[in-house]
Amino acid sequence: MTRRLQATDRHVTAYLVGLGLAAGALLAALLLAGYGLNGLWATLALAGVAAFAERWSVKLTSRAEFEQSISLLPTLFAAAAFGPVPAMLVSATSMLGNPCRPPTRWGIYLLSRSITGAVAGLVASQSSHLLDSRLAGIALATCVAALVAEALDGIFAGITYTLRGHGGLLDPIRTIAPVVLGSVPLYAPVVAVLAYAYHEVSPWTLPLFFIPALAAQRSFILYQEQRRLAQDLSAANLQLERANLSFATALVATLDARDRYTAGHSAAVAIYAKDIAERMGLDEQHQRFAHLCGLVHDIGKIGLPPGLLEKPGALNLEERRQMEEHATIGERILANVDDYTEIARIVRHHHERVDGQGYPDGLSADAIPLISRILGVADAYDAMTSDRPYRDAMPSRVARLRLAQAVESQFDTSVVAAFEAILAGATEEYRLGTRGDFTFEVQEKTEQAA
Repeated sequence: MTRRLQATDRHVTAYLVGLGLAAGALLAALLLAGYGLNGLWATLALAGVAAFAERWSVKLTSRAEFEQSISLLPTLFAAAAFGPVPAMLVSATSMLGNPCRPPTRWGIYLLSRSITGAVAGLVASQSSHLLDSRLAGIALATCVAALVAEALDGIFAGITYTLRGHGGLLDPIRTIAPVVLGSVPLYAPVVAVLAYAYHEVSPWTLPLFFIPALAAQRSFILYQEQRRLAQDLSAANLQLERANLSFATALVATLDARDRYTAGHSAAVAIYAKDIAERMGLDEQHQRFAHLCGLVHDIGKIGLPPGLLEKPGALNLEERRQMEEHATIGERILANVDDYTEIARIVRHHHERVDGQGYPDGLSADAIPLISRILGVADAYDAMTSDRPYRDAMPSRVARLRLAQAVESQFDTSVVAAFEAILAGATEEYRLGTRGDFTFEVQEKTEQAA
């Protein structure tokens, strides 16, 4: 661990030195090329605004790793109005507003900002003469400089983030990109107009710069709030999903007290249903939903008459009719639970047949919910491959043949085809439902750790 930290420190220090050499060489090249410090007093005023803006930077995440400020706006104004050297000065000076960072990190940001400002100013100077109209030229220069500056800022942030061992190169870019894409089209044209007004109307138009600056700052704050609310909502949804899973496993545990087979069967059906849903291209949310429905699909058996589940032999006709009531009993139980309305509907229909000969409602084909059709296949397969007091388990190949023979009568062809594709490449433990994770206790722990 210590060696890794030392290696990280060496890489960061080397990066700092490299940035310093690059910034110095870039400044020297600009001066030799004839670029000077134009508009000194306006540049100093913009530098002050940049430093003040950096002091009020907005965190884009719960940690302080990714921040955004409006310091780019005065840099952009300087680039469009005065050229690369003033833009370099304004951009570098912005870091004076945030002196509390660790020295190495502060130095990296100062040097990378100076390079960003210089390059943005150089691009603006070269592109401002491409159009005949003075206003159009400044507008083009400002927009191009904004894109270049934001791109360089993201690249430098990604390199720094990676060297410090906090993540990948693209992590900062993914976080910052939505803000940039939303704000650049708004502020770049306004800055261009103000830069044009500075030259063509009066230098006293410079204070008008505060209007887009404040608007941009407000947009960053709004983005921060929206991101925080989205994260809070995601956390609440995750907590609700875990509570739902805990409740479902508690129900299965209650059933387990009466019938050990049903509890193990429900755990296997849950895994099979989730995997079938994934194979059929359903999104992750629907896969988790299929898993949850699989866990509770037989919960209605709690309400069956005593002795029916425990009967060692085959059921007679009356007993089979009683057993069929477990689908509607399960629906009634689950319908009384908050947020389980759709699960209750799925459970009610998991014994329907595509030919309309199933129960309890005799639905057919697409009238049967897809997750119910998935549960029907998973349920039948695990029942056939499990030992019961009155019969031995079927081999997997025999059970799969039975499924294939029942397509378009009992089962949905696409569901059976998806399950067969899974089973064809699966281990024997998976096919027989004996793998270690085919218990609802293990599934609950796995889901809650996810």
